[in-house]
Amino acid sequence: MLKKFKKNYFLLVSTFLILYFFFNLLSGQRGLISYFEKKQILKNLINEEFFLTNKIKDLDFNNSLLSDNLDLDYIETLIRERFLFGKINETIYIIKNYDTKN
Repeated sequence: MLKKFKKNYFLLVSTFLILYFFFNLLSGQRGLISYFEKKQILKNLINEEFFLTNKIKDLDFNNSLLSDNLDLDYIETLIRERFLFGKINETIYIIKNYDTKN
């Protein structure tokens, strides 16, 4: 039995090493599965960064409209939206969008 083991020693060691590297290729922190997970996380973070950048731009624009030089049209729009304020003899309609899925 020891003779057979000595003859096939190289084959056993190489098989073990191949299996070891194959499993580490697929799993582990630097494996293929982890690569795809990290790629998806990166994609989500890029989308979130894009969304937050656009939100910051919108807030900066709104903030610039409320700076020292007031934009009266923008303030009127804010008052109409938030307080449902209208002019004399003006009718305000509120349209609610109800999504009904049956």
